[in-house]
Amino acid sequence: ADLIELGVPFSDPIADGPVIQQAAERALKSGTTLTKILSTVRSLRTKTKVPLIFMAYYNTILAMGLETFCGEAVSAGVDGIIVPDLPPEESDALYHATKGAGGPVQIFLLAPTSTPQRRKEVIKRTNGFIYYVSITGITGAQLTDLTQVKKNVQTIQRMSKKPVAVGFGISTPDQAHHVAQFADGVIIGSAIVRTIAEQHQGSAFLPNLKALTKNPKTAIS
Repeated sequence: ADLIELGVPFSDPIADGPVIQQAAERALKSGTTLTKILSTVRSLRTKTKVPLIFMAYYNTILAMGLETFCGEAVSAGVDGIIVPDLPPEESDALYHATKGAGGPVQIFLLAPTSTPQRRKEVIKRTNGFIYYVSITGITGAQLTDLTQVKKNVQTIQRMSKKPVAVGFGISTPDQAHHVAQFADGVIIGSAIVRTIAEQHQGSAFLPNLKALTKNPKTAIS
């Protein structure tokens, strides 16, 4: 992977479908916390330099404190933060906290329903890549209309030189290949989480997980 997104579990993940909702429930029941995830990142940083991006809901960050979170995230080695329930026009406090800590970079989402004004606002405030949500729905839903996705991504690319990565609804190498023809990045989430949930106790788990992450990369390359 060119970068890895780490989901921080939350009790009300409004942007996520059943697969990731259930994963969040399992994680919370097992005692997973933001502090423990930051500790895991510190450990990972001794083994890899691949960029690590947090997907975290705003209440989780607020509970720790904006300045504390940003300082701990930078210290641990978190490169970016996606907060799906934080609209750009309400993000000033987190923006100033990231500036004060020297990171992590903020990544905002655009959707098929985003207005031209919202696109301009996200482009202005995003200091990482732009995350384009390919469907009007939740994570794990099926992507069916690549023509419209391509049109919307190209509209954003004409407005900004910042990279545009496409996520939500992508689960197969074929989909990844086609999206990579016009987008700067392809994001696969629910398919990986589903494989972990269904196969983690089986002998074929690691080979299947490796194939799930390697095959789309090969298709893109």
